[in-house]
Amino acid sequence: MMNFERSALALVGVLTAGLFTVSLVDPASRETAAPQAVIKAQAADSGVYRLVASVKDGLTPLKIDFTLPVTKDLDVVPEEDQVLVHLSYDLDAVVKGESQVPRLFLASLPPALTKIRETKERKSAFLKTVLPLVLQVNEEILASRKRLWDLRYRQSLGQRIGPADRLWLVVMAERYGLARDDLDGLIERVDVIVPSLALAQAATESGWGTSRFVREGNAMFGEWTFSKSTQGLIPLDRDAGRTHKIRVFDSLIDSVRSYAWNLNTHRAYEEFRKIRQSLRANGAPLDGMVLAGGLLKYSERGAEYVDVIRSMISANDLRRLDDVRLLEEDATPHPII
Repeated sequence: MMNFERSALALVGVLTAGLFTVSLVDPASRETAAPQAVIKAQAADSGVYRLVASVKDGLTPLKIDFTLPVTKDLDVVPEEDQVLVHLSYDLDAVVKGESQVPRLFLASLPPALTKIRETKERKSAFLKTVLPLVLQVNEEILASRKRLWDLRYRQSLGQRIGPADRLWLVVMAERYGLARDDLDGLIERVDVIVPSLALAQAATESGWGTSRFVREGNAMFGEWTFSKSTQGLIPLDRDAGRTHKIRVFDSLIDSVRSYAWNLNTHRAYEEFRKIRQSLRANGAPLDGMVLAGGLLKYSERGAEYVDVIRSMISANDLRRLDDVRLLEEDATPHPII
């Protein structure tokens, strides 16, 4: 029995050490692993390609129609092809509760989005592309938030927090810039970005998906970087003497994750977090119109920028999307890459 216990303890030690090493080498830049999928093209009877997203681990593949000339089989759809994604779900039906948002995640905006002449259709395509990404990132945040509340509750009962949870808290505290024992501070910071606000900012910062920054660098929210080691795009109209770049990302979901982390950690958005915490404390719903008031420092335009975001939310009725959910039948992301 003693030998078994020693062996078990040794195994736990090895696993803990391994987890700690991984956290140092690759700290948590996201709550879940990046989506993975393989795209195959098959000729359809209608004269277009039907692309089958074969998701790993034996999950049911998605089937999405793309408008493409039938010329040859493709292993991966090249970006230069003018691909128009026909997203099948209906936002109105989602809002009414008749359906849910599919777990369909595009790595980049389809180039053909800028070719849609009808403004209403282009906006709808943009929203239906970005909304699943925002909901996915919020799911990831909520999973961590729930774990924090569970730990806080156990701590209030005087229960001992195990080594795996302690290690996780160290990583989270480091990522969110807080002391490892500041559970209340983490709970305030590890919280969702309400969809109406995220969608309004994405639409504003990317020009409804038409800006150079989102087309060339998946930069949905126009995040600045001054780091020489961080890849970025130089604004064409950057003033003389300025050194900032617009940070680029490997995929759209990376941009959304960075945006959420930015609002949840940067000192410039402390007021935003206080407003959100106040709404939580009062049992009020998170309201994008109210939360926009905490974004005075997001843009050099200050109060004018806040007015723009509020107008974007109001004019496009984005608050109706605040309570929608991703499909529950499958918790694994189905991306297109």
